[in-house]
Amino acid sequence: MTMLEVKNLSVNYGVIQAVKGVNFKINQGEIVTLIGANGAGKSTIVKTISGLLKPKTGEIIYQGKEIQHKQAPQIVAAGISQVAEGRHIFAGMTVMENLQMGAFLAKNHDEVSRSYTEIFARFPILKKRKNQDAATLSGGEQQMLAMGRALMAQPKLLLLDEPSMGLSPLFIQEIFTIIKELNQKGTTILLIEQNAKQALAIADRGYVLATGNIQLSGTGSELLANPDVQRVYFGG
Repeated sequence: MTMLEVKNLSVNYGVIQAVKGVNFKINQGEIVTLIGANGAGKSTIVKTISGLLKPKTGEIIYQGKEIQHKQAPQIVAAGISQVAEGRHIFAGMTVMENLQMGAFLAKNHDEVSRSYTEIFARFPILKKRKNQDAATLSGGEQQMLAMGRALMAQPKLLLLDEPSMGLSPLFIQEIFTIIKELNQKGTTILLIEQNAKQALAIADRGYVLATGNIQLSGTGSELLANPDVQRVYFGG
């Protein structure tokens, strides 16, 4: 079953066309990854799905309904949450307060309490540091907090924009393990990554983006074995 379908999506920054007629889909229960170099248009696509940018042309269809004209809070309420590139945690606020912001639209207090329990079980370090200023966390801990904050909204579709950026190899491995576990528990994931090998290794399907266009698509294993992908992204 298709959860999200992007049709002929074009997005401009002023006179610059950052995304040029992109088409892809995400089926329920999948991990789908978009890989590509800096400036390829990956983050622009994610921000447009999230309602932070508006497309010049095209459709974004989520669970059978067009959402490209909806505002970001409506999209979150519909079940899509984004973990932004660079984490963007709220400095000067505690870990607990950051998580509370993720539940801003929630109306069922029992569900919010259950979300805290699940997130603290998944990220024990956040429970340990719940009264600590979020700005004092390490990079890896901040990434966990950003993911936890997004999960407080109980999304059906989680958009992850460069979750491994700036992290140590140990934390990168941990973040990818967490992504797989979230997916196995039922969250559909769109993963934006420059770490192409790691992303494709856990993805059901992938798309290769270059200068605003999708150049290649296939299963994660097919793209891992593709000589052009190996040459450009793996140095092989």
